[in-house]
Amino acid sequence: MAKSAELTPLGVASLALLAEQPMHPYEMYQVLMARHEDRLVKVRPGTLYHAVGRLEESGLVEATGTGREGKRPERTTYRITPAGHAALDARLQAMLATPINEYPVFPHAIAEAHHLPADVVTGLLEERVVALSADLDFLLRAQEAVTAKGLERKYWIDITYQQAMLRTEIAWIRGLLEELGTGQLPWDEPRPAPTELSHKPKEPLGKHS
Repeated sequence: MAKSAELTPLGVASLALLAEQPMHPYEMYQVLMARHEDRLVKVRPGTLYHAVGRLEESGLVEATGTGREGKRPERTTYRITPAGHAALDARLQAMLATPINEYPVFPHAIAEAHHLPADVVTGLLEERVVALSADLDFLLRAQEAVTAKGLERKYWIDITYQQAMLRTEIAWIRGLLEELGTGQLPWDEPRPAPTELSHKPKEPLGKHS
């Protein structure tokens, strides 16, 4: 049996779907996309089929039968096993309780941003705020949609979490932009790139003597 710690994000998403009801992988893909869970986990039809296959090999899911709708190809339906339920519960508990450094790109970029001119950094951060604001608007519309459908809040608390994270990042960037604009944060111009001549090794003394 696979250990819960070995479950990938897509494996967790797959088990969570099958914990709701038996499905075939393409149906699982459709549900994930309809719920916009591709914002939380990388998912493609091919990778989802492979993920379900690995879960079956580990005994966490099992096939319940194969069916065909019209002229479509035959599709195998899967359900979660008791071992799958146990692995899912254990993995979720660890994910909720234990902070993990996932090495996000943006903090790394900010740490090295001093290598760029201030006006370049300002322009790029302004672009980022526009993109983040669009993401926030999308999530606000998503919240309105699920609220209108009467879906219980426990099923979409991730939406409000993502909203909070976006608001925090937008506010932080705007504060940094204000510091750059007013000069409150001094920003020295990056050092010029060394010329090829400066890297040329010195000839040893007495070589031409």
